[in-house]
Amino acid sequence: MRIKKAVITAAGQSQRALPLQTLIDRDGQEKPVLSILIEQALSAQICVVVWPGDEARYADAAGRHASAVRFVPQPEPKGYGNAILCARGFTGADAFLHMVGDHLYISAGTEPPAHRLLALAEAAECSVSGVQPTRESLLPRFGTVAGRRVEGRSDLYRVDTVIEKPTPTEAEQRLMVPGIRAGYYLCFFGIHVLTPTVMEFLEKGAPTLSAALAELARHEQFLALEDEGRRYDLGARYGLLVAQLALALNGQDRVQVLSQMLELLADRELRAAAGGARQ
Repeated sequence: MRIKKAVITAAGQSQRALPLQTLIDRDGQEKPVLSILIEQALSAQICVVVWPGDEARYADAAGRHASAVRFVPQPEPKGYGNAILCARGFTGADAFLHMVGDHLYISAGTEPPAHRLLALAEAAECSVSGVQPTRESLLPRFGTVAGRRVEGRSDLYRVDTVIEKPTPTEAEQRLMVPGIRAGYYLCFFGIHVLTPTVMEFLEKGAPTLSAALAELARHEQFLALEDEGRRYDLGARYGLLVAQLALALNGQDRVQVLSQMLELLADRELRAAAGGARQ
């Protein structure tokens, strides 16, 4: 199985402007978030699902990559799962990489975050989702999985249960995974490699990607791989700021940025001390 296609969903009304925001990437270059995601996709063929009428703005944000990208509108706001289904004409009978447009992914090393998932999916010939141990207070924001560790691996699971945004009680009853520390669960990282079977379940009426993956796990092998990188929700409070700091601290300008942050903190402390002395 070779994965040569990627789908990025960016049609959510409240998140549609986030992929158009400009950040300074690890290489020190200013780029829209969309351009960073396209470069991380490692695919020659990319489809971006957008809000109707946003095609031109997204093509501008894609910059030099625009010629390799197809922009497909989601005609009606029917949710995340439907947004993926809108790319069915693009994916056809092929497996594909999927990334969400309102998150940024930063790996610990130089390898793009999607690389390990693609390599595993091609070798195992099945769907693979990136997951990360996540504290239970964040469960309302993520799809969550449970399963059994694959023998000989500490970071790989054969998934048997998938629940979209579970409550802590539901997670404790159905999503506990041996070896994961107490209060943490395996939540989706936001990067998936999906077989065409997922599209079939979405077309049959699965309301969310998590629902389609739950059905998938009952019919064919579905793996979850712990990702060592970090995901940054751009729609969270200060999300863009935190993502920019993470890029900077993992990039070529790390020393310069750290120096400026220390100067800022030192100046703040001096001003606070001076204010206290005057009182």
